[in-house]
Amino acid sequence: MPHNHTMTTRAAVEILAPAGNAQMLGAAVLSGADAVYLGLTGFNARRSAGNFTPDQLREAVSFCHARGVRVHVTLNTLVYAPELEGLAQAVRAVAEAGADAIIADDLATGQLVKEIAPDLALHGSTQMSIHTPAGARMMAKLGYDRVILARELSLEEIRAITAASPIECEVFVHGAMCMSMSGQCMMSAFLGGRSGNRGGCAGPCRLPFDATPGLRPGQPGRSCHLSLKDMDLIPHLPQLMEAGVASVKIEGRLRTPEYAAAAVAACRAAREGKPYDEALVRDIFSRSGFSDGYLTGHNDGRMFGVRTEADAAATRAATPKARELFRRELSRIPVDFRLELSAEGAKLTAADPDGNKATAYFTPEGEESLAPARTDPTASLEKSLSKTGGTPFFAASCRIESEGGPWFLPGSAANELRRQALDTLLQKRSVLHPLPVRPWVMPGFPARSGSKAPALCARFETVEQIPAGMTDRLQWLILPLAAAEQLPAGLRAKTLLELPRASFGAAEAHTADRLARYRDLGFGGVVANNIAHLLLAEGWPIYGGLGLNITNPMATARCKALGLQGLLIHPETPLPAMRAIAPGIPTAALCYGHIPLMLTRACPLRNVRDCGGCNRQGALRDRKGRDFPVRCSAPGGAGMRTVYNPVPLYMGDRMAELPADLAVAAFTIEEPAQVRQILEAILAGRGFDSDFTRGLYYMGIH
Repeated sequence: MPHNHTMTTRAAVEILAPAGNAQMLGAAVLSGADAVYLGLTGFNARRSAGNFTPDQLREAVSFCHARGVRVHVTLNTLVYAPELEGLAQAVRAVAEAGADAIIADDLATGQLVKEIAPDLALHGSTQMSIHTPAGARMMAKLGYDRVILARELSLEEIRAITAASPIECEVFVHGAMCMSMSGQCMMSAFLGGRSGNRGGCAGPCRLPFDATPGLRPGQPGRSCHLSLKDMDLIPHLPQLMEAGVASVKIEGRLRTPEYAAAAVAACRAAREGKPYDEALVRDIFSRSGFSDGYLTGHNDGRMFGVRTEADAAATRAATPKARELFRRELSRIPVDFRLELSAEGAKLTAADPDGNKATAYFTPEGEESLAPARTDPTASLEKSLSKTGGTPFFAASCRIESEGGPWFLPGSAANELRRQALDTLLQKRSVLHPLPVRPWVMPGFPARSGSKAPALCARFETVEQIPAGMTDRLQWLILPLAAAEQLPAGLRAKTLLELPRASFGAAEAHTADRLARYRDLGFGGVVANNIAHLLLAEGWPIYGGLGLNITNPMATARCKALGLQGLLIHPETPLPAMRAIAPGIPTAALCYGHIPLMLTRACPLRNVRDCGGCNRQGALRDRKGRDFPVRCSAPGGAGMRTVYNPVPLYMGDRMAELPADLAVAAFTIEEPAQVRQILEAILAGRGFDSDFTRGLYYMGIH
């Protein structure tokens, strides 16, 4: 029988829509999303969205599951020690609601899911910066069921990851792009105290950060050269499907129901190879248009844009049209109808693919019976039963059986039977099916005791920065892997080689090759800055670095169990939370350094110059007249760019207050003479002789 629907199956690419609140959830589901992702109050990367309490989550799961829509719950923020008990309760609440998956960032969250609710699917958040084949393989080894890839990937890079991955791969297909690689941004935290890694991003990258050359000292910046356009890969959906992507994700939990519906409808059409309303998708929200620069390899100035008044006016005009997309519910669940007729009345059974059945009866009033039909009523009855519009169901088949008939059933009676049966079927499908949870008791993690000053280590960007005659006073030297060959052989034993936080495309193979060549040269170990490195550096002594985002004792204990021999605690961690971390392996804390606020594949300098003749460095002027240094890791635009805080973190005069075994002075943009002066000041316990910050160390839980 003809019907108007889209039947989604596990074999089809999943369309995953944002649900920042109940209204957006309804719009996403009614317009045809296969799955939604939403935040549980307190532990998700969009704390300013409406989010859902445990009771509201149960209602959402009931509504979604009744319509065959999966629910993924985001618990994707970094967690401090005092929050672990609450996080465990959140995992339990998600399982008891019967949701389908948890999206996790912190290793502690992943461990809690496995220990408390192992039947819950576990998805690795894009905040984990997974962007290589080794990263996906390591996530599978850690027990994750799906990995949400970084936004910065090209189609060829996505294809290479899906081909190598033992687990599902999810990619963002539409919505805002963070300027920084997700999970590698500290700009909001260090400039305003609101951590993006903990769900509080204030979006400072949308403010003026101006790369224009020749600005006078102190002159405020005006251009927004850290503001990327929104991503739109919906036209490339067939290619993503061919590449083996399991799920395409629409960003935007802070946006409107109309935005969600427009993007979902466009994705559904693109998945089926049909045209869609591209103007509506653009008008409902854009920043001077869209970009597909990462996917297509065009990482240039065309990727940048701002939200204009014309964009806002277009949104206001497009909103009523987008609202029509969820005014009536999409019919998507197939139902097999069986109508049995006899002189005594009618019985209608509706059955769905999940084994649910609902029955409705019609009995003529009084002593009456059904009248014999003058003509075959089958076509008319099938037509009545197929009128399922406004419900999530469509008639997949209609079977009409007449005992001693044919019998005439009034159209109004057939319609009422259909309504009753489908209402009952929807109620049955709405029943929650909680997942089993195991008892869990908070482990007794030891806290640090005493106030002994940590031993000093130093991280250098280049061999030239290493001051002669001072290395004996340092416990470790840390040097980028790319600079290893310039290091004197006599310093190798006390040198850790720092692996790059991002290694797109062939760069991961180059890292693996270097690790193999350097393995027997006497280096002290490597610093892992991505989950992928735990696989790439097998056989090396491994220490955890900045990119692992470690903030709590459960995550550090997990790292120890994975074989790591030391860890850098993330610099957003306040000292009281850091004091709660004593995993039985050395921990380290930054005591000096220009914080790398952003690690980005898009180059902000390309707003004003191209790579030809670029010396791989520049600055961004903010609206207060401050210059933020920018450095590029490789010539020709092939590398990553880092935006540094203009004011360094400094704790050299308060070393005893750092609750860690090691203190790391991280040198990046400093001249060699400055390096020596700063190390001498730290070793002498002196204060800093210029502007500096204590960072977030003395803040409360933020």
